[in-house]
Amino acid sequence: QIQGMPYGNCLLLSDGPVNNSTGIPFFYVTLKDNTVADLLKNPVASLTLPEADGNFCRKNVIDPEDPRCARLTLMGQMVTVSPEEVEFAKQAMFSRHPVVRKWPRSYEWFFMKMNIEHIWLQSWYGEVSAIAVEE
Repeated sequence: QIQGMPYGNCLLLSDGPVNNSTGIPFFYVTLKDNTVADLLKNPVASLTLPEADGNFCRKNVIDPEDPRCARLTLMGQMVTVSPEEVEFAKQAMFSRHPVVRKWPRSYEWFFMKMNIEHIWLQSWYGEVSAIAVEE
C-alpha cells in the first residue's frame, strides 16, 4: 500500500569513533528492514539531527524539538560502504554503540553511509540556512 511513498525511520548512526569524527554518517543495517530495501532501490535520503545536546535548549529548559532549538538536515545518497572503509565503519559504529555487537548475526548486517550533497541548518522558526558541504 505504501510502495513508492517516503517514510521515516530511526537508525543508529555514527560519524566515526569519538576521537575521530568525520561528519559522514555511517549506519549498520539489514535488508530485513524495509527502509534499507527501499534505499537500495532509491538511495536519496535526508537525515535530521536535533540540537538535543546544545547549550541553548538545555540552559533554557526548552524541548529539543521546539523550533527555537537548532536542527541540521543532511541530504544525499545512501551507499553501501566499500570494503576499504568497512573497518573504519565498524570502529565508528561499535565504539559509539557497543550493543550492536550483540545483534543477531542471522540478520546479515552491513554498513551504509550517506554521501552528503546538501546541508540545511534551521536555527529558528522556519529560517533555513544552506551550509557548504565542505564546511
